[in-house]
Amino acid sequence: MESTVTREFDVSHLSRTCPVCDEFGRFVNTVVVERFDALAADPPAHLHWEQLDRLQKWLIAERLSRKDHSLDDIEVTVGDDETPEDGGADVGAQA
Repeated sequence: MESTVTREFDVSHLSRTCPVCDEFGRFVNTVVVERFDALAADPPAHLHWEQLDRLQKWLIAERLSRKDHSLDDIEVTVGDDETPEDGGADVGAQA
């Protein structure tokens, strides 16, 4: 978070070498990070946020911030005794 890259095109992430630490990695769009943080601070109950794995949370944040989806479009299905690690949570968006 010590460096920002500005591009003329809109992408969800970039894979590049960091100018600060010289590590090659994936860097997420600031808008997606802000949405992720907002959801983590105050997650809507129907998202079952605490039961989702990190990738599923990023997917939701990306869909809400970069696609034409609203919170009402996001569906999370969680099995009764299952955890995300067991494949117990599924994230989808209505078309």
